[in-house]
Amino acid sequence: MKISVLQHAPSAHLPTRPGDPTPTSRNLDPLMHPFSRARERTRALNAAKMERMFAKPFLRALEGHIDAIEVLCKKPGTLNTVASGSWDGGILVHDIAEQKQVHRILDAHKGKVSGLCFSQGNGLLSCGVDTNIKLWDVSPRDEEAQQKPLHIFSGKSPFNSIDHHRSDAIFATASNIVQIWDETKTAAISNLTFPTATETVTSVRFNLSETSVLGSIGSDRSFTLYDIRSGKAERRVTMQMRSNALAWSPTLPTLVLLASEDHNLYTFDVRQLSSPTQIYKAHVSAVMSCDWSPTGLEFASGGWDRTVRIWTEGRGTRPEVYHTKRMQRVSSTIFTADARFVVSGSDDGNVRIWKAKAHEKLGVITARERAAIEYRESLKERWRYDQEVGKISRARHLPKAVHQAAKLKETMLEAQRVKEERRRKHTRAGESKPKAERKKVVLAEQS
Repeated sequence: MKISVLQHAPSAHLPTRPGDPTPTSRNLDPLMHPFSRARERTRALNAAKMERMFAKPFLRALEGHIDAIEVLCKKPGTLNTVASGSWDGGILVHDIAEQKQVHRILDAHKGKVSGLCFSQGNGLLSCGVDTNIKLWDVSPRDEEAQQKPLHIFSGKSPFNSIDHHRSDAIFATASNIVQIWDETKTAAISNLTFPTATETVTSVRFNLSETSVLGSIGSDRSFTLYDIRSGKAERRVTMQMRSNALAWSPTLPTLVLLASEDHNLYTFDVRQLSSPTQIYKAHVSAVMSCDWSPTGLEFASGGWDRTVRIWTEGRGTRPEVYHTKRMQRVSSTIFTADARFVVSGSDDGNVRIWKAKAHEKLGVITARERAAIEYRESLKERWRYDQEVGKISRARHLPKAVHQAAKLKETMLEAQRVKEERRRKHTRAGESKPKAERKKVVLAEQS
């Protein structure tokens, strides 16, 4: 009987000696190419380059206004209807899908149109600095005759903002106080104010889920919560700088977004208003408007720095940046109801339509194209931490003025940080402690 002896390769038990070649590990799977990882990285790099090459977000500029655009609003339940109000007192209704004007109201107000919102049916509510609220019928029509409002509500002071209830025939206005109106009555049915508040209310918005709750911002840097069931203000916070716009999250009823004068945006949980949940930093001038995507995963903002920025919820830096040579200071931005487009209004009198994803292809996409797009997206996601792929994906072109302002802002913030550090260094130990950035936003809270 033969006995077989197991023998190992000589290199398996010999110690490694200086100068020996490094042993190589080989994948014995015939389906796995030895250069598959290198090929995949090259494909990810090409996918990132293609995304930047095809990033053309600007679609169309809709004309019609002869002065700066103050406010935009979208019609609930539709994908393509947007109304705009201007400093010239005119109101235009646009069809985003056909990229044209479908309704026009000349001289709707004496002075600027400060607020717009759609009511039930084909009604459009507008308010202005002429102390009037007007209800218009904006059904599509062919003639361009001078239109008269269906109803006029008179106030005692100029109005700054208006918002309609999601289901009931009531709406809220902002002036020196917050007022609740009924469409069937000529006078306000309720006045809401904080006992010690003397500010001018600049904006008011109903919560999209808890429809009896509404929030407002004022000229005294305040953010106030009201409950129309109790008819009074519930909570109020005073911030470091004034807010210019607010928007409620469509998916999280307790989350509110504030656009601030200090170049930042803040998200607050109304259950805990002592500090924001997230700070969004990229603008180099005052942020004038903000609006959530219907999915609640993104939001758009427009600022005094002449740019429109699209942010990912929870990520406070590196937003998508949109700008053109002719676009001036952006006063209003909204997302369309399908979350595919962003509409902006600026001081040059144009309503501009942008793609929410700059590199997205419009039109019919075949199954083969869809599979290729999804494969490239998965490659970019997998290789996003690679140095070259990440650098290309993060690269954004900024106008020269914005780039210079960003550098100046960075220098000022660094000087402020050094000043605080030196002050702490030359004070008694424990007397001056560093304060978190989120703790500096809110100065006082009242309830």
